[in-house]
Amino acid sequence: MAEQTNQLRVRLVTPERTLFEHTAESVELPSRSGYMEVLYGHAPLLAELGAGDVTLHGGPEGDERYNVNWGFVEVLPDRVTILASDALKPGEIDVPRAARQLDHGLEMWKQAGESEEAYNEALRVIAEAEAKIASASHP
Repeated sequence: MAEQTNQLRVRLVTPERTLFEHTAESVELPSRSGYMEVLYGHAPLLAELGAGDVTLHGGPEGDERYNVNWGFVEVLPDRVTILASDALKPGEIDVPRAARQLDHGLEMWKQAGESEEAYNEALRVIAEAEAKIASASHP
């Protein structure tokens, strides 16, 4: 079979498992500074992941979506490697647990006081919970 050109090789890995290794036309992912889309031929880049959805477009099984939380992404012209602390398919997300996590984060935020470290940790917990809830409720 002839190899397709202009396809990215995309790999999503967590400490527990490799979720996928596929080719795709493009991949959207959440960096700490906002979402970015990577296409074939992208300039090399190393970025910190935020909390949100990784979406593969034009993969072998059509568009696929995974919720990720924190980690790093390495982008090369023909390859994207996503190293995430946690990653789930939207159907694997426990929404009641994510809602409890959100409540916990809001309580942490209220109690952060003058501590910048406590405030940032609360915002991290809130962002992660909100991303999970949004991912699970997205069709």
